[in-house]
Amino acid sequence: MLEIKSLSAGYNEHLVLKDISLSVYPGEVVALIGPNGTGKSTLMRAISGVLPSQYGNIELCGKNIKSLTSDVRARTLAVVPQVQSLPASFNVYQTVLLGRTPYLGWLGQAGKRDHDAVFQAMAQTKTEHLAERCIGELSGGEQQRVLLARALAQTTPILIMDEPTNHLDVSHQSSFLNLARQLAVQNGLAILVALHDLNLTSLYADRVAVLSDGYLKAIGTPEQVFIEENLSPVYGGQLRVVTHPEYGTPLVLPAGPDLEYAPRNRGYMIETSTESRAHAYA
Repeated sequence: MLEIKSLSAGYNEHLVLKDISLSVYPGEVVALIGPNGTGKSTLMRAISGVLPSQYGNIELCGKNIKSLTSDVRARTLAVVPQVQSLPASFNVYQTVLLGRTPYLGWLGQAGKRDHDAVFQAMAQTKTEHLAERCIGELSGGEQQRVLLARALAQTTPILIMDEPTNHLDVSHQSSFLNLARQLAVQNGLAILVALHDLNLTSLYADRVAVLSDGYLKAIGTPEQVFIEENLSPVYGGQLRVVTHPEYGTPLVLPAGPDLEYAPRNRGYMIETSTESRAHAYA
């Protein structure tokens, strides 16, 4: 569905991505991970056609992205960006309807098919009750669901999401990724999502691609990729990988702290002696 072949891309003379090859298939969630500045957002821009590639090819449903008009590309691939500034005065329904723009004629009038797509997208994202609310009145989690609904209203077979959970609390992160996984399975979407949280990635991704210094360092299932030898060099520190006690997935932990300086009891008096108080506040 989404095929990236020997892609190199960047800005002016500076290559950010170097010889990237990656596939995403229908019904699959592939997570893109790596430290800040390694090229995750650059790859998303290249896939969406915003940033031209210098070398290599990107194919959407078997067609080279360079051969597609903007309308055809928008009917093939939808993007959920990082939390962005949405028009505060638009209501939710109007915002989701923007996803139908590639299908509207010269007059820009939405028809029954467009409204049906909006209703379905809002039902899938559980945003129907927000339809008349202004965007400026919504929480960050609600706005992110609206962005997902807008992308779903495009009714594309490919969905890419650039760190969509960055500004959400833990509960909303889990809820959002659970919904994305449901959509991949139920709608047969090919989903590529850039994420920071390794343990959420382990829970929700079918496969994981690791970017570091512009190169694809590893790709495979979480069990194949999330091993200490792969992650520690990429993230610049010693990491431990254990098995999650409930889900059986890899669980990534930082190496144990230096207990002599660990701030676990900082500011709390467990013992009452003068020496103990001095040590606790040191």
